[in-house]
Amino acid sequence: MEQTKILLEDREIPRQWYNILADVPTPMSPPLHPGTGQPVKAEDLAPIFPMNLIEQEVSTERWIDIPEPVLEKYVLYRPSPLCRARNFEKILDAPVKIYYKYEGVSPAGSHKPNTAIPQAYYNKVFGIKRLSTETGAGQWGSALSMACAMFGLECRVFMVRVSYEQKPYRRMMMRTWGADCFPSPSTLTQAGRNVLAEHPDSPGSLGIAISEAIEDAVTKPDSRYSLGSVLNHVLLHQSIIGLEAQKQMEKAGVYPDVVIGCAGGGSNFAGISTPFLRDKIHGKQVHVIASEPTSCPTLTRGPFAYDFGDLAKMTPLLPMYTLGHDFVPAPIHAGGLRYHGMAPIVSHLVRLGLVEPRGYHQLETFEAGVQFARTEGIIPAPESNHAIAAVVDEARRAKAEGKEKVILFNLSGHGMVDLASYDAYFDGNLIPYELPEEEIERALKAIEGFPKP
Repeated sequence: MEQTKILLEDREIPRQWYNILADVPTPMSPPLHPGTGQPVKAEDLAPIFPMNLIEQEVSTERWIDIPEPVLEKYVLYRPSPLCRARNFEKILDAPVKIYYKYEGVSPAGSHKPNTAIPQAYYNKVFGIKRLSTETGAGQWGSALSMACAMFGLECRVFMVRVSYEQKPYRRMMMRTWGADCFPSPSTLTQAGRNVLAEHPDSPGSLGIAISEAIEDAVTKPDSRYSLGSVLNHVLLHQSIIGLEAQKQMEKAGVYPDVVIGCAGGGSNFAGISTPFLRDKIHGKQVHVIASEPTSCPTLTRGPFAYDFGDLAKMTPLLPMYTLGHDFVPAPIHAGGLRYHGMAPIVSHLVRLGLVEPRGYHQLETFEAGVQFARTEGIIPAPESNHAIAAVVDEARRAKAEGKEKVILFNLSGHGMVDLASYDAYFDGNLIPYELPEEEIERALKAIEGFPKP
């Protein structure tokens, strides 16, 4: 029987995270304080994050040790399997070997606990009692709720309203783990009330939910804010995905020609790709693709600019590809990819030409995801379908070129609580939506006059 799953023993789990900032050829532009226009100092972030996470946020050390209490939680589901998609290969009928790193084995069903667990731990040892956060599709909110339960912290989640309504089982998961979950925009914060006053039927956005979560955190004692994507320390924690994948591919005796991840804020894409991008920086030939929705085309159609991470302008100004902080995306079903900006690290890697961004509309992503489910058995999260669409694209190119390729992609979570989106696809209620140019022009007016990176 041919090998399908490449597994690591618990003792083989990586004991350090990898920080790509130690290897990028040119340094990133720094985040700026919105009041002074000067680079943000560590103390500026102290009301929002604990200092031990701020130290990771600004670190350029290549390797950062994973604390033992975090490793003890990781081994509940890590190392995650690397699988050869042999049946999917057959239906694509192309000269490709396809491997996927399956992050849906975590208790929360996605890659998000990889950073939720260390964030809860670092807040706990810093003396924090309560965390506030936002969530799009609900995967991050679920993961942080679980992590807070593990370390005895309270948790409040502001969930983008359209996802709150589309994905009731996500909020039920959060409640099971002891968190409070509210639809955003809400009446609990001034930021939410401001939006509702102007747009009573607002579907919400991650930018709005972030504003609510930060406001909730900074106005209460012993509370801090927790973010599931975008920031450097989040991408650092997710590097465990790619580090494990490197060990597993070495066991299988192969190295990828192409590495693919879906991209919304950047966490799971960076998680699978940054260890391989380190290889690329040091001379290895590997093509890295970030796959995003055409309805929220941050990397493929947005400018690289300084912008806020939230609607209420409570974050520092971040150097990133952006559609404008007041951008409200269409209510597509890949809720985890509906964010106006991209992680500064991912944005920097795209600018350096180390990463190719591509956009796919939701019909082609669901078509690819259904193909995968019917051959490999796993129903992917709608976000991961974007990565699978890029895999299909690469397989077709390999066939047209007559070149053999090894493809690695991150299956960042399962879609078992996202089945309403598949129902909409089968019923013909999804459209191949592409963001109109006038919407981009309108959103970008929000960043006119901001500093240039």
